[in-house]
Amino acid sequence: MTGNSDRSDAGSSARNLVVTPAAGYFGAHVSGVRLGSPLAPTTLDALRTALDQHRVLFFRRQFLSHTEQTAFAGQLGPLAPAHPWQEPVAQHPFVHRLVTGRQQSVSGEEEHRARWRSPDYLSGWHADITAAVDPPSYGILRAEKVPSRGGDTTWADTVTAYEQLSEPLRRFLDGLTAEHRYLVGYVPFGVTDHALRTATAAGLVTHHPVVRVLPGEERRALFVNPAFTSHINELSPPESRRILDLVFTHMTRPEFTVRHRWEAGDVAVWDNRATVHIAPEDHEHLGEVRAMYRVFVAGSPATGPGGRTSTAVCGARYQVVPQAAS
Repeated sequence: MTGNSDRSDAGSSARNLVVTPAAGYFGAHVSGVRLGSPLAPTTLDALRTALDQHRVLFFRRQFLSHTEQTAFAGQLGPLAPAHPWQEPVAQHPFVHRLVTGRQQSVSGEEEHRARWRSPDYLSGWHADITAAVDPPSYGILRAEKVPSRGGDTTWADTVTAYEQLSEPLRRFLDGLTAEHRYLVGYVPFGVTDHALRTATAAGLVTHHPVVRVLPGEERRALFVNPAFTSHINELSPPESRRILDLVFTHMTRPEFTVRHRWEAGDVAVWDNRATVHIAPEDHEHLGEVRAMYRVFVAGSPATGPGGRTSTAVCGARYQVVPQAAS
């Protein structure tokens, strides 16, 4: 895809933009743009179009600073807090640090969390912060340090997954809601587990439509995930478990996925409303640090096919931080 504008922004414009599909159904590599510079309106429009079409975009060798990453994210919409309870990077209130890789002299609980991840970086397929009534709309993740091998991130396309369900099953799911809460897919390390205590203190529980109508278009996406979705509200517990297992298995089929091999300087941008992703677990034993930084664009409650919207069971909205705070 190539734009048609003569306006330039620090050496890149919509006409320089090249979007190359990365997998069979979704995901794309984008070149010809420098995300660390303010983008011309035509360039930003072209990126939005690519994001709507491909749902995950990958940019090589951007090497953004915290400030540049924040500024780029802010061009996609109002920024959301780094995380409901974890502290952001000092002096950068929208930037959240994600560091993994086995370190020396760790405690038993830290070793356990290295396997199951911290509460913000869960093991298993998930969309980010769906325990909140208004999860982020977009995630922007950049790689600062990567291991010599392993450490890939994989996304799954929940739009195509929905569209490839049988029509009777789509119709059935369209009318359901599900409860989302923290650490559904997490095994606690005893009663003193730090992740369990912080998740309980956050107190975020929400009922979302199982199927979400994407803003500005008629396409629909499955809006459940193994790490946060505990049960379907309208079904009995055994029915709920079997239906969720069926949906989870279907939506993460290999043909619906795209996998990114990170290099230092890379940036990924994804639609958190229309994808799920899974953190890597194949690099912990290498003794090498994987350092990533993430910024969220604020979202809104989901709307289902019948007009039903997300409802907070407990916990405040995942508030948008005033831009002046940056």
